[in-house]
Amino acid sequence: MRREIAMPSPTTPDPIPFGFAIPQIFPGQAIDLPLIRRACQRAEALGFESLWTLDQVLGRAPSLEALTLLAHVAALTTKPRLGVSVIVLPERNPLPLAKALATIDVLSGGRLIVGVGLGAGGREAALGLPEGERVRRFVEGLDVMRALWREAKPTFAGSLYRLSDVAMEPKPVQQPAPPIWFGGRSDGALRRAVQHGDGWMGAGSSSTDEFRGGVQRIRQFLEEAGRDPATFAISKRVYVAIDGDRRRAERRVADWFGHLYGDPTMGPRTAVYGPADECSARIDEVVDAGAQHILLNPMFDVEEHLEAFAGYAQGTRPR
Repeated sequence: MRREIAMPSPTTPDPIPFGFAIPQIFPGQAIDLPLIRRACQRAEALGFESLWTLDQVLGRAPSLEALTLLAHVAALTTKPRLGVSVIVLPERNPLPLAKALATIDVLSGGRLIVGVGLGAGGREAALGLPEGERVRRFVEGLDVMRALWREAKPTFAGSLYRLSDVAMEPKPVQQPAPPIWFGGRSDGALRRAVQHGDGWMGAGSSSTDEFRGGVQRIRQFLEEAGRDPATFAISKRVYVAIDGDRRRAERRVADWFGHLYGDPTMGPRTAVYGPADECSARIDEVVDAGAQHILLNPMFDVEEHLEAFAGYAQGTRPR
C-alpha cells in the first residue's frame, strides 16, 4: 500500500513553473519501467510544466542514460517540456550530441531544454580525452552545436573543432536552437551562463543560501552585460523528501546521496526534507531566493510526492 503524504492547502498566488524529476536512479533495486511511465503521465495530467533527467555517465548508482530516457519520455507525453541538467559538455563530442539533442526535440515536438555544464574534470583519461582545455572544449562545443542546428551548411573554424560545408538534418523544431541552461557555481561559470546561455539552474547539491548567492551574482553579471533579465531563466533543482518522521527522512536522504554522489553528508546539508509543512516553507525560501522555476526531485516515494505537489503543478504556492 502506498503511503499518502499531503502538503498544506495552496493559498498564495504568484505562481512560477514547477518541473518534476523523471524516475531515473534506482539504488538497490531493479529499474522500474512501469513507474517511469506512470510518473511521467501523472505529472503531465497534474500540469507539471516540465520533466527532467540528470546526466551521469559514470557512477555507482544504477542510473539510466539521460538522453535515451528523455527520448523514451517524449513518446509517453505530449505537453511538458523535457530537460536534462546538466550534460558535462567537455566530456562529449559535440557532433553526435547535437544530432541526439535535435532528434529529441523533433520527437517531442519542440519541447527540449538543454542543460550544460563544465564539470569537475578528472575523467579525461577514462573517456579518451586530452587533459586540460575544458573551458575551450565547452565553449567551442556549444558553438559547434548551435551552428549545426541553425545553418544549412555550417562552417566553423575553432582551435579544437572544424567544420567545412557539412550538413546535419533534421534541425531542431525550436529555432534558432533549443533553450540552453547552464549549471555551475563559480564566477567563471555564471559569467559564461550570462554570455552564452538562456538560463541557469542551481544544483540540487547546493543549499538555498548558496543558490541565493548565485542568483545575486547572476543579476550582477546580467547588469554588467547590459542584458535584459527577462531573457534569462533562473531555476533550481530541489531534492525533496516529505516524511513526518524527520529522522527517518534524514537517514533515507543521506543514503540516497551516498549512492548518487558518494557523500551521504551532502544530503542533510542541501536537501529539503521532513514533515510536509517544513518542506513547503523551505521550498518557499527557494522561490524567495530568486527562483523563477523549480525542479522538484523526490528521492523516493515518487508517486506519493507527485500527489503532494499537485498544488505547485497547478500554479499555486502552498505555504
